[in-house]
This record gives sequence, C-alpha cells and structure tokens, in this order.
Amino acid sequence: MTRPGAAVTVPAALFDAGLDAVLAEAARDTGGPALRAVPDAGPVAAADGARAGDGLELARVAASAVRDPELPMLTLADLGVLRSVAYGEDGAVEVALTPTYSGCPALAEMRAETVRALHEAGFPEVRVVTVLDPPWSTDWISEAGRRALAEHHIAPPGPAPRPSGPVPLTLSPTRTAAPEVACPLCGSGRTEEISRFSATSCRALRRCLACREPFEHVKEI
Repeated sequence: MTRPGAAVTVPAALFDAGLDAVLAEAARDTGGPALRAVPDAGPVAAADGARAGDGLELARVAASAVRDPELPMLTLADLGVLRSVAYGEDGAVEVALTPTYSGCPALAEMRAETVRALHEAGFPEVRVVTVLDPPWSTDWISEAGRRALAEHHIAPPGPAPRPSGPVPLTLSPTRTAAPEVACPLCGSGRTEEISRFSATSCRALRRCLACREPFEHVKEI
C-alpha cells in the first residue's frame, strides 16, 4: 500500500509543477493517500551508472532508426553514416555522422531528423557533429542494408576500390558493360550503364540486357 506523502516519479519531459495539485485533488476524491510528483532525473543525471548506460543505449536505438532521406529503405546505421552515439562532457547526447561525401545535400536533413528522433526519445540536449576522417565507404553498408537495396530493385555496391597511388582519369563510352553488376530484378549479370548519375550522385542508372529493365546501382566508393 502506498504511504501518504510518497513520491511518484514521472519522466522529466512529462513533469508539470501543477501535477502535485492534481494528485492531491485525486486523493481527496478517492480517499486514498496523498502523493507528490517529482521529475525523473533522466539517464544523464542518474547517479546509478547502469541507468546512465541504459539511457545511452536508448539514444543509440533512436539514432539508429533514423532513415536516410535519399535511400529511405535504409537507416543511417545500415548506410554506415552513423558513427557513434555518446554523452558529451556537458551531458548532452553527441551523435557523430560521416556523410557519403563532404558535399552531400542530404546531410542537413540527416542532422535535423537525428535531433528530432532523440528529442522524441526524451533527450532534450542533442548535438550532431560531422566526422570526415576516415571518409565514408560503401563497404560500411551493412548486410541488412544491402538486402534492403536489392529488395527495392537497387543493385548494392561491390567491394570499394582501394587505390594505393594516383588515381588516373579516363574517358569512357556513355554506355559501358559491367558483368559484375547483377540485375536486381532477374539476377542476370549482363547489364550496361546508361548514365553515370541517377537520382543522386552516388547512384548510376543501368539496364539489364536480359530482361531489358532499367535499375539503379549504388556506385562503389
């Protein structure tokens, strides 16, 4: 049985100083014990280290669920741009993102959606930082992310090139055959590149020579 004057802990985001009056009125109406409301300290201010760790895991889950604005079938975690989630020295949740390239136009939306997701998860102080070293690579796309791309008829990238010296620039025909890029619709390796760029700069437009269907391919970076 709850003793008179016992405290009821509520999430800080839901705490209202007027809640005490509501609880007192409810106690009078029901004849039950009087209660008082106190705000939850939250994961950052909690004295118990285990609770702080649980809060950080919740922050990681919330950040990992944010969708990429250009490839919405992928989360930022599956795409590999979510690098870390940690508490800063000031107690704010700090999220590190590595964009697919330094001029990625979707970075601003990634940052905004990450902040929004963490606010909704109960973290009022959020800071998103950009990390460019090491640079992002398509090798960072998870296996689940590669399956999601194929399920949406987008050919996932193969192993990224790792040049050890100067990178030569060569001119090539507009349409080039590349048997290693399999068609995500029929599985044939007989495909050709129609355009080096598609809806975004990180994707190319290809066509299958077997089923004749066009499809996109995430280029190896």
